[in-house]
Amino acid sequence: MGIQVLEFDGEGMKRVFENGKWMVGIKNWKPANDISGIDCLERHNQTDELFVLLSGSCTLLYADEENGGLNIKAEKMQPMRVYNIPRSLWHNTVTTRDVKLVLIEDSSTGAENSDILELSREQIDYVHSLIK
Repeated sequence: MGIQVLEFDGEGMKRVFENGKWMVGIKNWKPANDISGIDCLERHNQTDELFVLLSGSCTLLYADEENGGLNIKAEKMQPMRVYNIPRSLWHNTVTTRDVKLVLIEDSSTGAENSDILELSREQIDYVHSLIK
């Protein structure tokens, strides 16, 4: 048995390792994560998700539901720090073309236990003001 070396240089995210309990993915820029393409938030209802910024620039958007609306906030990631997105927290990543992230989550995380929330035009405009 030898060491596995895994990589991904394509657009978007790819699960590069999975063992039945957890998975490691590499996430690169894609149009939907560019500031001009952000139009939704997602949440994973049963599992946390971890991000590590390796290179480039990424801002984590996150939001709590408050008083019938969303309280959207932004956190500019610093390289080599671990950012935990707790289960059920609305979130998304806003990235630059040179970004490279590692993400780690339970291997059972998927569409069947996650939700997508489309943002309104006003919310998208607000996100743009947070990122600038």
